[in-house]
Amino acid sequence: MNFDEIVDCPKSGGDLCYKTEINKDITNYYSLSCGFWTNTLMLEGSEFYEEQISILPEIYKDLAWIDPKTKLVWLPNTVNVKENGMIFASGKDLENWNWGAVKAIEIPKEDQEKYKGEKYRADMTTIKYFKERDFIDALSYIGLLPE
Repeated sequence: MNFDEIVDCPKSGGDLCYKTEINKDITNYYSLSCGFWTNTLMLEGSEFYEEQISILPEIYKDLAWIDPKTKLVWLPNTVNVKENGMIFASGKDLENWNWGAVKAIEIPKEDQEKYKGEKYRADMTTIKYFKERDFIDALSYIGLLPE
C-alpha cells in the first residue's frame, strides 16, 4: 500500500513535507519547507545511514539533524536536474550556510564533446544564495517550480 501525504516538517515546523510510503518498511520524507530529507532507514549506526554520510561534504554532516521523537537523521537535500540546474548546501558551518542555487545552460553542439556529450552544464556565474527556509524559492529560481 503506497501512499503520499503532506505533513508538517518535524525539523522546520513548515507545512510542506512530503511523506511517501515506499513499502511496509520504508517511508521517505522530503521537506520543501526547509530542504531536508530523511527516510525510515536513516538511523545513526544503520548501514544505510553510514553509506549516505560517508560520501557527503562536511557541511552536510554538520547540518545533519536528529529528530528527537523518531531518531531519524535529516540531511540537506541536493537537487541536480541537468536541464534546470542544481541546489546544494553551501557554507562554512552551522551558523554560516545557505542554499546555493545554480542555473543550467545549454552547451553549444560544437562544445559538447568537451563535456563528455552532455547537453547542459551548471553555470556558476548564476549562483544565488537562499536561506534555509527559502528552499522553495531556490527551486523556483532554477525553474523547478513556478515563480
